[in-house]
Amino acid sequence: MIVKALRVVVGQLVVFISFLTRPSPMRREPAAQAEVNDAASALALYQFNGCPFCVKVRRTLRRLNLPVELRDASGNAEHRQTLLAQGGKVKVPCLRIEEAGQTRWLYESSAINEYLEQRFA
Repeated sequence: MIVKALRVVVGQLVVFISFLTRPSPMRREPAAQAEVNDAASALALYQFNGCPFCVKVRRTLRRLNLPVELRDASGNAEHRQTLLAQGGKVKVPCLRIEEAGQTRWLYESSAINEYLEQRFA
């Protein structure tokens, strides 16, 4: 119980520090941003709010100015079940990618950030 409480406190501290030091969003021409917004609509990030690895991915989303849907896999049973049933495991962060009628589940913050950088930077 003490470990869980400590994890919650540390998680909230990480979120607060991330908020204070968050990067500025990338600026694009309106037409280019509209294309990015359309491409980002095929993405969804399954995450926990206080997870430091999820914070790392959310910072990249902000820096690249990507409006990706955030799905809370800890507080929302439906999102958690979808992550388990379709992604194969309850592990966050996990990026759900819809491309060419296929769904791909990408785990690991470094792999997700690399994918986002290659596709949107």
